[in-house]
Amino acid sequence: MLTAHTKSADDTRALAAELAAVARPGDLVLLAGDLGAGKTTFVQGFGKALRVEEPITSPTFVIVHTYEGAFPIVHVDAYRLEHLQELLDLGLGELLDHEGVTLIEWGDAVIPALPPEFLEVRLELDDDDDARVVQIRQSGASWAARDDALRGALDRWLVEP
Repeated sequence: MLTAHTKSADDTRALAAELAAVARPGDLVLLAGDLGAGKTTFVQGFGKALRVEEPITSPTFVIVHTYEGAFPIVHVDAYRLEHLQELLDLGLGELLDHEGVTLIEWGDAVIPALPPEFLEVRLELDDDDDARVVQIRQSGASWAARDDALRGALDRWLVEP
């Protein structure tokens, strides 16, 4: 697990942009953290790095937003889902089987319904109102193979153990 610190919302967006540079079509990124921890802020930075031009907003009430950029981004919010079956009913297989990246807010709540290859990004409030502790965990061989690239992308934010 990698641990990073950001000092502001813009810093969190910049960290996400660096992670986007490591992402590949077909990737799955799970976002976890309390309300207001910066999950949508993260997606905004990620999307901007992939040349998404439209505003990125939380899909809390619509569940799924799709954005076009360098490659498609599917932005899912699992917060309002009460059962894993609801995610499957939304066509999870189709959402994941495309030539883009899928980012799922509250993704830690739906891990049992997901494939084993993903990057989990946990955002937690830090001492300062705008600061965040960001923990990044790779799951699966695809992400493990990119460990050096992830460390390089996050270098300025990483905290040594």
